Parts: sequence; C-alpha cells; structure tokens
Amino acid sequence: MNYTFYYPKDNINDKRKTQIADFLFQHLDEFGDEHHAILSCINFAMDDKKKFGGFILVSENEEHGITGAVVINKTGMAGYIPENILVYIAVHKDYRGKGLGKELMLKCFDKAEGSIKLHVEPNNPARFLYEKLGFTSKYLEMRLNR
Repeated sequence: MNYTFYYPKDNINDKRKTQIADFLFQHLDEFGDEHHAILSCINFAMDDKKKFGGFILVSENEEHGITGAVVINKTGMAGYIPENILVYIAVHKDYRGKGLGKELMLKCFDKAEGSIKLHVEPNNPARFLYEKLGFTSKYLEMRLNR
C-alpha cells in the first residue's frame, strides 16, 4: 500500500482532486455528501491563502487505485474549537474491516497539529473505530438549516 499526503503547497491538479472526490463520493455510501460538496472540502483543504487549509491522505495500490482517503480541514479556531476537523474518511469496500481505516487515522494523527474533531452519525459502524482511537462525544450537535 502506498500512502501520499497532499498539502496546500503541493498544488495538486484538478484531475487529482476530482479522482479523490470521485472515490469519496462512491465509498462514503449513505454517510456521504454530494460530489460538489466533497470537491469544495478538498479545495478548502488545499487552500491556505484565502482559507485555513488542511491536508489530504490517500492510500493506493496497483489493483484498485485509491483504496482510502481522508480530508482534514484546519478550523482556524485554536483554543476554543479543535484546530482540525476530519471531514471525510472512506475506505474501499474490499479493504473494510482489515485495519486500513485505523492506519489512515493514525497517520493523520501524526501529521495534524492540535486537536481533531469529527462528526459521525450514531448508526455509522465507523463510530466504534473512532471511540477505540480515543474520540469522545463532548457535545450534541444542533443545526439550524435555512
């Protein structure tokens, strides 16, 4: 398995961003967002000039191409909100339950500066991995959608 981190300074091209967005869109299953939202998140992570930036981690092999992807955005709110938000993580269906998700998360923990938060739906089976890795539920998220 090959692992690649992408940072804003890397200036990854639109084709690669779209490949990552396509993978996430396909493999997030019912826990995902619309393709344009995923691509917007990727663009946010790769922009540290107008936004706070972040980073992307991709795992790949010759057989399946992309096997896993994580997008972390910096919040710019250190001190009162965790400095990072793990927005997307997905693992190819053929690699689920084999430790790849955990490996991706641990690699991201090593690269992220500061705390990391994430949102997970209560019925998402990945929730148990997050809890094993030390994530706790501090707040109940509430939203006002307009």
